[in-house]
Amino acid sequence: MSTTATEKLMTADELLRLPSGEFRYELLDGVLHTMSPAGFSHGAHCSTIGMFLALFVRQHRLGIVLGAETGYLLRRNPDTVRAPDASFVSTATLNRVGRPARGFFVGAPDLAVEVLSPDDRPAYIDEKTRDWFAAGTQVVWNIDPRQKTITVYRTPDDFQVLTEADTLEEATLLPGFECPVRDIFDQPI
Repeated sequence: MSTTATEKLMTADELLRLPSGEFRYELLDGVLHTMSPAGFSHGAHCSTIGMFLALFVRQHRLGIVLGAETGYLLRRNPDTVRAPDASFVSTATLNRVGRPARGFFVGAPDLAVEVLSPDDRPAYIDEKTRDWFAAGTQVVWNIDPRQKTITVYRTPDDFQVLTEADTLEEATLLPGFECPVRDIFDQPI
């Protein structure tokens, strides 16, 4: 998105001071993007994948799993802050970068998880996936509740599509992690 010479770009610090409540925000190259709150099904899928990740990561002391809409400051001047639906930051990354006392994590998560919404355009998903990798994310999982698939990206152009018959594994970042894909889409209510 381009801006005119008179349009002031927003910084990550200004974004942090916006009131929370009825909207979610991302900052892309200094331009504020407002999104409506997530729907019920979207929230359920975010929570489910976050739960599987958090239980495994905590049990094996691999780092920290962060919930939906945690902001990551990916670039400065102009600032870009993205917020995945779930994410994992390894102990090694935390030791290198540190935990912010307040504000956004400066850098990218090791794993970014996006749950696709029904109105997400393929170009938007591709742009977001490429943003994660450009900032240093090692793996991206794009979860599509409508198709009941998970696309696992190792690079923006190297990916594998998993179906309900498959098992989601992450041997590099989360050695031993296994989760049947059907368990992510199986909502008990």
